[in-house]
Amino acid sequence: MSRLPVIVGFGGINPAGRVSCHHAYRRTVIDALPSVAADETYRSLQGLMGILPNNEDQASRDYILDHTLVRKIELFDINDCDFQKASTIHPNNGKSIEFSIPVRQLPETIPDGWKVKSTQNGKIEVEVTEETPVLFPDQRKARVTSAGQLPTGFDPAATYPSRNHPRGLQVTIASSSDALHSLGIPWEKVRSHVGPDEIAVFAGSAMGQLDANGNGGMLQAPYRGRRPTSKQIALGLSEMPADFVNAYVLGSVGATGGIIGACATFLYNVKQGVDEIRNGGKRVAMVGGAEAPITPEIVEAYRIMGAVAEDEALMALDGSDVPDNRRACRPFSSNAGFTLAEAGVYLMLMDDELAVELGAEIYGSVPSVFINADGFKKSIPGPGVGNYLTVGKALALTRSILGDDAVRHRSCIHAHGTGTPQNRVTESHILNEMAKVFGIEKWPVAAIKAYLGHTLAAASGDQMTSILGTWVYGWLPGIATIDHIADDVYDSHLHLSSEHFEIDPTIGLDVALVNSKGFGGNNATGVVLSPKITSRMLQSRYGKKAMTAHRIRNESVKDAVQDYDKRATSDGIPSIYKFGEQVLEGGDLSFDSTSIEVPGYGKSIDLTQPNPYSDMQPYDLE
Repeated sequence: MSRLPVIVGFGGINPAGRVSCHHAYRRTVIDALPSVAADETYRSLQGLMGILPNNEDQASRDYILDHTLVRKIELFDINDCDFQKASTIHPNNGKSIEFSIPVRQLPETIPDGWKVKSTQNGKIEVEVTEETPVLFPDQRKARVTSAGQLPTGFDPAATYPSRNHPRGLQVTIASSSDALHSLGIPWEKVRSHVGPDEIAVFAGSAMGQLDANGNGGMLQAPYRGRRPTSKQIALGLSEMPADFVNAYVLGSVGATGGIIGACATFLYNVKQGVDEIRNGGKRVAMVGGAEAPITPEIVEAYRIMGAVAEDEALMALDGSDVPDNRRACRPFSSNAGFTLAEAGVYLMLMDDELAVELGAEIYGSVPSVFINADGFKKSIPGPGVGNYLTVGKALALTRSILGDDAVRHRSCIHAHGTGTPQNRVTESHILNEMAKVFGIEKWPVAAIKAYLGHTLAAASGDQMTSILGTWVYGWLPGIATIDHIADDVYDSHLHLSSEHFEIDPTIGLDVALVNSKGFGGNNATGVVLSPKITSRMLQSRYGKKAMTAHRIRNESVKDAVQDYDKRATSDGIPSIYKFGEQVLEGGDLSFDSTSIEVPGYGKSIDLTQPNPYSDMQPYDLE
């Protein structure tokens, strides 16, 4: 009997706002919500963005709308991007060039053609008689000015003592803290019910930390006449979003890892947590991803690659002389490339038994995630066959759990939907053909990168947490940035629309697939069951009496989540950062040859392991 991985908490921060309590989801469908729900999200964004409370006039709301989601880049000056121009200086007419520099700035290896002359007042005079290569400081305008950025005014570094951490790790601290608070159960209580080795954290960054405080600064330092810092190479590692959660948020000594799968990284980490819980190895897992790639260098690199939507291409699409930054990402329509974005998203998963025991909130469940590569490829970013396999297997599992009727009439899919010409053809063909063979007439498709941009490692976390909102509010976000479906899109069995899709309450939505396609052939598709279906499955396993007891215990959990939501709405995300606190050393442990006890946990680590290879004897036993 497999344990069912249940979603009991979720959180983070993305261009739509705070992820917990469905605030980020509500920003994407705010025009379809009743005023009470919309008001809650405006207030949440006011708290995040540092807007004065009770300032709820239309001008304030317009500012909030204009400074969230995909928009003109604000994180750096798009009109003044620093770079260095390589050049060569030439002495003219047989004359030399003379200049003086401070002694400490003299190169250790004197270039050819330099004559070092006298020293005076701490300076050295230099005479150059030959051609000399130089770098001139220069500035240029960015050719890509659109990105999905965190709400204007929200600074993750200000939520804790960030100590020059890369922005991706600042986002990690705020996002994982939001997810943990959303659990509504004190972490100490969770730890009292499990062993130290029954907790896992799996999270990563697809690109690592590439800003000035991470690998980017480390690599640039020698060419800018600087020295790397002691933190840059360590904090630049791709698995740091997991390491920071262990070291400063949860204090976990359990399993850990950063599973990297390019744009599918979030689902790769979800799969690791789901598999550990299903197999009984772990009872609690925090899974997720964080990315902060909005720097001039990264944006320019993707532009040169031909992957992101340039201003010139956007203007050509619209016949305009001004780029429409808000509509930079246009999945399944005439488009020009994807739009980079930043975010951090984390889920709290528990096995079904522990979730029932603790009265945890049931947001849904993830029975499985499927991953397949593309096989031989023409190019690393080129498409392949792997995503056909993952979508097909995800639909097949859904059919096995819920039956054909649920697949055909009560399912939807959150597409990868990058907004590139290639993706609109390849992914639409995959989804359309799979819908056809599984008997789905018009499969509802969401593509929320239209709102948020492509957050890389966190992208499928944006998708997964959006579907959690749909189950509460009944709206599947439309692809609001498009006005038509491109002619080369396969959509005979797909429902693709710019309008929000309202779920028929008499039919319901039982299951959603979350699809992700990454560079290098990293394909993943996750199956997410609705809270209603998950609760029915739990009742089938544990009975009505146990689920009644769960609902009673859940009342205090709901109250705690609501209290947190109120605090975070008014004051922003209260980041957890336990630097140097509760640090354990060997002398704090109690152990013998049969067990290890770690302070703070309700159970010890059992060392009486059975031999899993009892049928394979290594010694001659005769």
